[in-house]
Amino acid sequence: MGINSESDVSASLQIGPTTLGMVRIYVAGDGVDLPLDFTPEEAEEIAQELIGAAGQARMADEKPAGGKKKPGGKGRARR
Repeated sequence: MGINSESDVSASLQIGPTTLGMVRIYVAGDGVDLPLDFTPEEAEEIAQELIGAAGQARMADEKPAGGKKKPGGKGRARR
């Protein structure tokens, strides 16, 4: 499965600080229990990557397809 592959898999995502000064991204779902810890600096880099990807996705969503603007401009959340 790659970044452009759709999936029907669902999972919950939690993000928050740990008591040890790390930032934890916690992913849980069917058969998945994945805590990922990052330094605050790494977490800020990830946040910037998310912002950049959101901007690129927004531009792709707003591009005219065959000369027509996509309706709504909103997509559904995918996990």
